[in-house]
Amino acid sequence: MTVRTVLQHADITRALTRISHEILESNRGTNDLIILGIPTRGVVLARRIAENIQRIEPQAVASPADLVGALDVTMYRDDLSRNPTRTPAPTSLPGSIDGKTVVLVDDVLYSGRTIRAALDALSDLGRPRAVRLAVLVDRGHRELPIRADFVGKNLPSAASERINVLLTEIDGAEAVTIEDGLADAADAQGSAEAGA
Repeated sequence: MTVRTVLQHADITRALTRISHEILESNRGTNDLIILGIPTRGVVLARRIAENIQRIEPQAVASPADLVGALDVTMYRDDLSRNPTRTPAPTSLPGSIDGKTVVLVDDVLYSGRTIRAALDALSDLGRPRAVRLAVLVDRGHRELPIRADFVGKNLPSAASERINVLLTEIDGAEAVTIEDGLADAADAQGSAEAGA
């Protein structure tokens, strides 16, 4: 099995800085902005984006915690009966999402099923004015009509390949790698945390 590193720490930092600027430009600032990470790695990325935004516009954001939260989608997935799932993580919101622009953040966009589950979860929490999607990696192979608004890196890949996002806070290392190998059910879904 061959493992290739496609993004290193500096690449990830640059991608997240660019995404942060694009979010601010798209939203025309931080008014009515909420950034929700999808556990596990999406939460870390959402925090980093919120920290970048606070550095870019310190007068508008007192603390990154004012912008960022976590949205667990485990129980909204449509594949619970077929695939083992992780223990649900808590959902935390920095405030009401009603009338706000919500930016969902995930590490890898693949089939689109995780994002569909996130949209279902959001509808149970309120009615945002708009929902946007930011991902570190878009690997293609969509099964649903879902597109990211903010993308760190488009990384076309074969279904037999596995994309791994490693973040210092969780993995003790910082990189995005591609593993070549035979496609089994887990590989076809991408990494457990970077599946959709």
